[in-house]
Amino acid sequence: MFDIVMQLSYTDFMIVFDASTLILLAKMEILGLFIADFGEKVAIPEKVKEEVLRGSRYESALITKLIQERAMDVLKVRDTKLVRRLIEDFNIDVGEAEMLALGIQEKASLAATDDRNTIKACKIMNLNFTTAIAFLVRAYEKRLLKREDALGKLQELQSFARYKRAIIETARRQIEGVDEHGEKDGEHTNE
Repeated sequence: MFDIVMQLSYTDFMIVFDASTLILLAKMEILGLFIADFGEKVAIPEKVKEEVLRGSRYESALITKLIQERAMDVLKVRDTKLVRRLIEDFNIDVGEAEMLALGIQEKASLAATDDRNTIKACKIMNLNFTTAIAFLVRAYEKRLLKREDALGKLQELQSFARYKRAIIETARRQIEGVDEHGEKDGEHTNE
């Protein structure tokens, strides 16, 4: 899961977001940081905009500001039949279906979602995807966050998102610079 974000550089592509990932990045206070560093096109469909702007949360205000500043584009999905088919085929909500349809329509390089069924749809449709936790790890690797800050945000994310423990632990090890064998980067045992 992390490999897609790790392999791609932040150039020459478009990312489309669903509401869950936008909200998680805003809650961790790394959405603005990511967009400022990214420098390429970030887009959401109209339904995702509606979903994230409901209520008066901090996340809604931040996302509204990013849209007004044109740091994030709100685009119309043209193929409504595709949206309906995605909803039925993958048992996903309208926002997630519009995000997938927009990704196809705009030939986006990456779909950002934390929704289990939407991730399954991406795999079946052969669309590259990423999650909020992968953005956090990538922000640390790009030195946009200090290690302590990244670990703190990972702990926050764990408190309000539904990630399996193994995913959280993998991210923690990546941030701490520990590989799957428990060795710090640069440490190797003699074999």
